[in-house]
Amino acid sequence: MQCAQTLTRTPADAPLPVVVAGRQFPTNRGGLCQKGWTSAEVLRAKDRVTTPLIRTADGGFREAGWDEALDLIATRLASLQSEHGKDAVAIFGGGGLTNEKAYALGKFARVVLGTRFIDYNGRFCMSSAAAASNRSLGLDRGLGFPLADLAGADAVLVVGSNMGVTMPPFVQHLAGVRERGGLVVVDPRETVTARLTHDDKGIHLAPVPGTDLVVLLALAHVVIAEGLTDGAYLERRTTGLDEVRRSVASWWPERAEAVCGIPADELRRTARLLAAASPSRGGRGAYVLTGRGLEQMSQGTAGVTAAINLALLLGLVGTPGSGFGPVTGQGNGQGGREHGQKSDQLPGYRMITDPAARAHVADVWGVTPDTLPGPGVPAMQLLDALGTVNGPKALLVHGSNVVVSAPNADQVRADLGRLDLLVVADLVPSETALLADVILPVTQWAEEEGTMTNLEGRIIRRRQAAEAPGEARSELWILAALAARLGVPTGFPTDPREVFDELARASAGGKADYSGITYDRLDRGEALYWPVPAAGHAGTPRVFLDGFPTPDGRARLIAVDHHAPDDDVRAEAPLYLVTGRVLQHYQSGAQTRRVDELVAAQPEPFVEVHPLLADRLGLTEGTVAVITTARGEGMATVRLTEAIRPDTVFMPFHWAGVGSANRLTNDATDPISGMPEFKVTAVSLAPARVTEGAPA
Repeated sequence: MQCAQTLTRTPADAPLPVVVAGRQFPTNRGGLCQKGWTSAEVLRAKDRVTTPLIRTADGGFREAGWDEALDLIATRLASLQSEHGKDAVAIFGGGGLTNEKAYALGKFARVVLGTRFIDYNGRFCMSSAAAASNRSLGLDRGLGFPLADLAGADAVLVVGSNMGVTMPPFVQHLAGVRERGGLVVVDPRETVTARLTHDDKGIHLAPVPGTDLVVLLALAHVVIAEGLTDGAYLERRTTGLDEVRRSVASWWPERAEAVCGIPADELRRTARLLAAASPSRGGRGAYVLTGRGLEQMSQGTAGVTAAINLALLLGLVGTPGSGFGPVTGQGNGQGGREHGQKSDQLPGYRMITDPAARAHVADVWGVTPDTLPGPGVPAMQLLDALGTVNGPKALLVHGSNVVVSAPNADQVRADLGRLDLLVVADLVPSETALLADVILPVTQWAEEEGTMTNLEGRIIRRRQAAEAPGEARSELWILAALAARLGVPTGFPTDPREVFDELARASAGGKADYSGITYDRLDRGEALYWPVPAAGHAGTPRVFLDGFPTPDGRARLIAVDHHAPDDDVRAEAPLYLVTGRVLQHYQSGAQTRRVDELVAAQPEPFVEVHPLLADRLGLTEGTVAVITTARGEGMATVRLTEAIRPDTVFMPFHWAGVGSANRLTNDATDPISGMPEFKVTAVSLAPARVTEGAPA
């Protein structure tokens, strides 16, 4: 969410380089979560990488100078491409990189390496939401409205997001809708966010895992069947109503109840609540928000499409005081997917297959369009191809810890093992970095200048407040140095301001148009939401008010239907495993597991189990359970809770080793977005044998 912080430099002999305090800002209003308050600890992690490291013959690492490390990398890359072609090298980026670094990484892949193989860990985060938004609304810009707008709504539907844990300051914006009893949370667990509906503050719907789409189809059915749609809006601003009407006709509430487990009367009550809140029926407004619980499915794009359909049926999208939006997860999850890290995109959210887009970007880059490679493949296809006959032989990883964060993680580890060269740029020796041939030390948030784009589409300045330790360098410096060694001595500036100015030019005319944004405007405190297509343009806090960026200016209602999870429950795996975050840790935990205060609060992997299920299986609080899936076994400490369905267990995904949830999750993907099905996996559960020990 990019919670604003005030960083105060400390004396040279202080244990930490900065002191962190919350700062008044529209998104967090001065609030920070535990991760925010302790964030400076990561800058001085005990095992922080401060010099390049090169793997030795005995499997360890030795320190090296930058020239030696970069010369080695460049020589190996050139040799592999000479032997196997340009696509012998791949890049895997991250949603935490600044806009400038994400842009430079995409440019480096296409101009210096000439490879089509680039993707990033945002594929595991926002890809289904992006795919659905683009095809239905013509644009993917996260929320599409300032977060503060939620305060005035009569209803907010949250499907698959636990922002009470993942971004606690967000909850402040739900106070108004809770007072009016209009918060609706769809989640198979009674999460912190779901508990916000208690005491008549709203409704919590706990569906069978993998059936969130059915809930949305049933809500749409009720809205249409009971005449609760905004007919004038649908006539004026949308197409596809007849197809959607026919598709949801078969999802009457009683049928939906048989699949998703939500009582038919609750589905009707929820639909009526949302309709009553919509402006067309005299309400103050309503919002539909989605999160990873809906999106990280093999039908994730269909799920988000159904959420958009519901919002369109009620006339919410592009109506002041109402709207639809996915809640972005990573620090720069929005900006990271706009300027070239995705396999099929160029800066400005342009498609790499579009001849006009290629011509414009090539002109900015000083190359000819025909030299730019074509589209690559989504993350899981890329990882699966590593080291194969026709796949990449080398991989450069920036801002990602794939052997913990990717599904079927043991297979990903094996994929990396087939490479001739693995280079990882990171601040700590993450699990992925420890597999590398070369580790490059990089700067972090308080040590660098740049910009991020938050979940609202607002561009935010990041300012340097501390010096990086040792020999750590920015990715901008690393990419420029590698480019020079690979025969491209110009075109890769190391000054973030200069990189941003080029990014702005490259984005001009694209969907994500930053061409009117400058550091000077941001430093003056201007609140700039893209698109900002000219120097004098004030930005676009709320999109879709005047139409949709589609050929006819209308949003598309798109018919979708439900199918069972790829890895569905069965006799030998009768339980659902769902995964998610805990308050104290973030993503793969590579950083937060190095903060003593956070580790003390959440020290180990665990599995949440309902007491009824635990009693049936012979599990008790604090004992160790073995979790088995089609991909292997894991172990975790049992935590008993009634806040979960008896047919479901929950594991956080922040740990490696035997307690790694993503060693168990399924790598089947959505056919449109390439999103893996993290959020529902069939498992069996049993007590660990005494000799198996506790999770590491």
